[in-house]
Amino acid sequence: MGKMTWLVVMSLLALIIVALVLILTIRAFKQRQKAKLAAIDSSNGIDEGRFIKIGGVDQWITIRGQDRSNPVLLILDGGPGFADSPSIPSSLENKFTIVCWDQPGAGRTFGRARRTLKPGLSVDTMAEDGIAISTYIRSQLQQGKIGILAYSFGTAIGIQMVKKEPTYFYTYVGAGQMVNMQRAEVLNYAHVIAKAQEEGNHRAIRELQKSGSPPYTSQAAFRTQRKWAANYENDAPHPGMLALSTLVAPRYSLMDVFNWFSGFIASQNYFFGKKMDGPAMAIDLLATSLDFEVPIFVFQGTEDDYTPYELAAEYVDRIRAPEKLLVTIEGAGHLASVSHLHVLEQFLFDHVRPLGAARQLSAHLQ
Repeated sequence: MGKMTWLVVMSLLALIIVALVLILTIRAFKQRQKAKLAAIDSSNGIDEGRFIKIGGVDQWITIRGQDRSNPVLLILDGGPGFADSPSIPSSLENKFTIVCWDQPGAGRTFGRARRTLKPGLSVDTMAEDGIAISTYIRSQLQQGKIGILAYSFGTAIGIQMVKKEPTYFYTYVGAGQMVNMQRAEVLNYAHVIAKAQEEGNHRAIRELQKSGSPPYTSQAAFRTQRKWAANYENDAPHPGMLALSTLVAPRYSLMDVFNWFSGFIASQNYFFGKKMDGPAMAIDLLATSLDFEVPIFVFQGTEDDYTPYELAAEYVDRIRAPEKLLVTIEGAGHLASVSHLHVLEQFLFDHVRPLGAARQLSAHLQ
């Protein structure tokens, strides 16, 4: 290697090192900023994170809130494999004690399992794990009942949980409610290609027609629909940007970030299947019992092209519960809970929190 070549190589290496140091410095600064904004600073607050063993697997939970006596909301993430624990809005922690659970195949739980999925993993087993998590939380926080706030894939888990152990829960709230995967994909495809045709988006039409309509036989075709569904999502960040927010999540190491993305990919491949024949594709809540013993609320965008509004509306119409309500967000998509977070928060504060507080009082009087 000549002297000039050596100097060029060393200069490039130096530039790479400087760039990495700069990136890591910016990341650390952003993490400190976010941590400061999300700080639990009240005397009766709670800010804890730990692994607990459920079903022979160490599973990660965080418990955060400004007042540990507030009603509890257990967050059930979507995806599958999309661990929300790094990105829950801190504003919820003023009125609720928020519990985030990295489900099997997601986040730190996936990392602890050496990035492997437990054999036999299913929506049923995850619901059983969720009930065990709920038992632990109720004991730890000394609350008789807790609430569930489920997103997308998490809604299939949450519905099973409140059916199996209704006495554990004071309410269920589903955002982006799953109902029937096979019917949903037919509607999703039709919605997105209609939007592309109305806009005159020839590239979208070409790609969607090339991938073909459901039933899909490959993840590639499924991803094509999701790509354009995200493109037509109104006033919401791209799902990829939400995922990238883990890079600057407080208390998240680079290994945590790696485990997060690894878990997401592994869970997607497992639950959808390479030929779209995985466990998620068999979800059909209309084929299960429609009777509930807890209030059921569904928060749904009318332009949702992942979990279509039509099916969510049909589901809410057909179920029987002490109280039920479909909260319709006109013009919003699958990420209505993000694009219209203020609406979701106000609903939780006005309608859900009082239910939790009433159950706390009832348990105390008994």
